[in-house]
Amino acid sequence: MAIPLKYNLRNLRVRWRMTLATVLGVALVVAVFVMVMALDRGLKATYVSTGDARNVLVLRKGSTAESNSQIGREDMRHIKYLDEIARDEHGEPLISPEILLLINIERINHSGGANVLVRGLGPMGLALRPRIELVEGRLFEPSRRECIVSRKIAERFANCHVGQVFHSGRTDWHVVGMFEAAKTAYESEIWMDADEARDVFKREFYGSALIRPVNATAAVALKTRLENDPNLQVRVIPETEYYQEQTKTSRPIRFLGEFLAVIMSIGAAFSAMNTMYAAIASRTREIGTLRVLGYRRRDIYLSFMVESILLAALGGVLGCLFSLPLNGVATGTFSWTTFAEVAFEFRITPELLGKGMLFAVGMGVFGGLLPARLAARKPVLDALRAV
Repeated sequence: MAIPLKYNLRNLRVRWRMTLATVLGVALVVAVFVMVMALDRGLKATYVSTGDARNVLVLRKGSTAESNSQIGREDMRHIKYLDEIARDEHGEPLISPEILLLINIERINHSGGANVLVRGLGPMGLALRPRIELVEGRLFEPSRRECIVSRKIAERFANCHVGQVFHSGRTDWHVVGMFEAAKTAYESEIWMDADEARDVFKREFYGSALIRPVNATAAVALKTRLENDPNLQVRVIPETEYYQEQTKTSRPIRFLGEFLAVIMSIGAAFSAMNTMYAAIASRTREIGTLRVLGYRRRDIYLSFMVESILLAALGGVLGCLFSLPLNGVATGTFSWTTFAEVAFEFRITPELLGKGMLFAVGMGVFGGLLPARLAARKPVLDALRAV
């Protein structure tokens, strides 16, 4: 017969100091695990949500990102008027020649500078990104050293609010507008005119071309046509697929989280084990009494395992509660693809909280195995002598 659960709950309450220490240890480990995994989820979600399924991106063959791609101006003029490209109501092709650059800007708290992405846009750049919303000011005008910045950039870097001026590329840039990008990778960028950016930063080429094909059939034809042209040496990839490839930026964060979780979980599991060993040492009489009352070894084994799992589960719940306030908090990290800071938000999902609880229960199982075995194998005579 099973030992009543209230027996275990009573023992946890009676030894509340040791219970509290173990629960807090497990809670800390679970909180760190959930928070670091939330960083990974947030960064992935930022990239996965970026892009329009109707658009394709043209890059130099062999390039892994827009920042290391080069497409000549003559090549861009050749691409611009192909029949497979859709046109707007004025008959203009929906193509945006673009260039991605790195600049260094002082942080808003004056703790030092960081690399920020500057995107030079063609005239159709905003039309190809309907999710972008200008929330303050106006759009930049070419040849006037003007730019617009994302709200998250303005919150993190100095002189990036509307009406302010920052220096880069041997010139001053006037911030005339602020945009929101629906929590996509564009939240980490400053936008200006592509040709003006090339001129100021001394570039003779573009980095990429964002294109809206007429339809899916035209997209396939455009890809075949451009990639088979020996004079262009380009590759064509759906915009959404390109940004999904950029999720490799989160790999160092994921590795760090898993490494920390493993190291800290070992310590928490030993804490739970120590608590259970101490409980067994102080409950020798109880164990002997339980055996005399007819409880079998497996009943005692299961009872102590349940107690260990309860300890860890309480820590898991507390750790999840500790991590919840970070959900939606904006932060930034270094991208190994663009070598710039990427803005994103912590994303704590029910699935992630569930994994945190499973992680906690796993620590409880590991921490309770040996103590429960010791309790179950304790000789009845030894236990009775302690009575």
